[in-house]
Amino acid sequence: EARRQRRLLLMVVCVALLLDNMLYMVIVPIIPDYIAAMRGGGGTAGPSAPAGGNGSGGGNRSLLPARYPPASGGNEDVQIGVLFASKAMLQLLVNPLSGTLIDRVGYEAPLLAGLAVMFLSTATFAFAENYATLFAARSLQGLGSAFADTAGIALIADRYAEEPARSRALGTALACISFGSLAAPPFGGVLYEFAGKRVPFLVLACVCLLDGLLLLVLAPPGGTGARANMPVGTPIHRLMIDPYIAVVAGALATCNIPLAFLEPTIANWMKDSMGASEWEVGLTWLPAFFPHVLGVYVTVRLAAAYPHLQWFYGALGMAIIGASSCLVPACRNFGQVIIPLCGICFGIALVDTALLPTLAFLVDVRHVSVYGSVYAIADISYSVAYALGPIVAGQIVHTMGFAQLNLGMGLANVLYAPVLLFLKNVCQMKPSHSERNILLEEGPKGLYDTIKMEERKG
Repeated sequence: EARRQRRLLLMVVCVALLLDNMLYMVIVPIIPDYIAAMRGGGGTAGPSAPAGGNGSGGGNRSLLPARYPPASGGNEDVQIGVLFASKAMLQLLVNPLSGTLIDRVGYEAPLLAGLAVMFLSTATFAFAENYATLFAARSLQGLGSAFADTAGIALIADRYAEEPARSRALGTALACISFGSLAAPPFGGVLYEFAGKRVPFLVLACVCLLDGLLLLVLAPPGGTGARANMPVGTPIHRLMIDPYIAVVAGALATCNIPLAFLEPTIANWMKDSMGASEWEVGLTWLPAFFPHVLGVYVTVRLAAAYPHLQWFYGALGMAIIGASSCLVPACRNFGQVIIPLCGICFGIALVDTALLPTLAFLVDVRHVSVYGSVYAIADISYSVAYALGPIVAGQIVHTMGFAQLNLGMGLANVLYAPVLLFLKNVCQMKPSHSERNILLEEGPKGLYDTIKMEERKG
């Protein structure tokens, strides 16, 4: 019964992550009409809409094209950049509070609250008619994501406490994130074309409501469970100064910078440098979904066979990201540019899939086995990249050039890869659930674990 319940909870979390990323990306084919309305026109506007990734447990990064209006848009471009960055910016501000709250009240109630806010955000999108309402809906989504994504990933780490089950579960969540990025724009475009702009959002709102109801059935917030007897988690400020956790957080932020900064810039560069057509720009990121899923699968399998090499998988992923980023400016046609983009997404999958379980392991061996704050730190790392991308990337290209932007991002990843050597000896520590065992299991086992942990510290 417990095994079946945790599988259902994994499904609830995966649906929440899928919905979050779909809601972020579904507006891509719809935003041109909002742009036209802001200009005072009617119908579909000419330029394509921007899109960007977002930061979540796990990893919430978009794998589809970001297409900004031409640079001549002036203040309108700034408004659109701020609109698409607002979600990650609010997550960045709220995550320290959400992580602390999750550690104190458990995972299920914040996850349910996050789903409720996401439902409200989706409904607001459906009936938005101006920029202010769009901004409010996007910001609401960031607030909901700060609770739902962090609590969901932490819940997976808590329920799947042993490897390789934990890596498989987190890998499944990452695959759902990338699938949401793939499915959202065509899903939104088709429904928008044939049923109107409100229908895509209303469908997502209904799915969000059903997901919340299922969570209520599986884990009602007022129910008494093992979490009520769990120890209080380590404060987030103490986790932030843990050198091992800081190294992982830095890697997660650095590896996502190329994706976050390329999304708002690569479309215009392709049009200017290679005369890419609209369909080529629209399909730029689509093939990258498959190497991303392949990277998740490969890393999960390798982690099961060689768990002591998690740091190496992350370092290898960063090296691949760095090399691929440097190759992007050298591409001269649509077919060539797909190859380095696939490399970037494959490398991101290696880094995320290897290092997200490592965060939970570090909390197990060095702190208290409560995961809200540590995955809030991971979400902060993602949010830093995706909050800056829609606003900063275009300015860097304008002042320094597209090639310099890519070379800088590639060099940052290549230089950071050796830093993960610092995690090489983490695998030699044995995970201890001593505090949990003292409270929930037999005394001798927990006491034995405690004594052994103190001996290792000595």
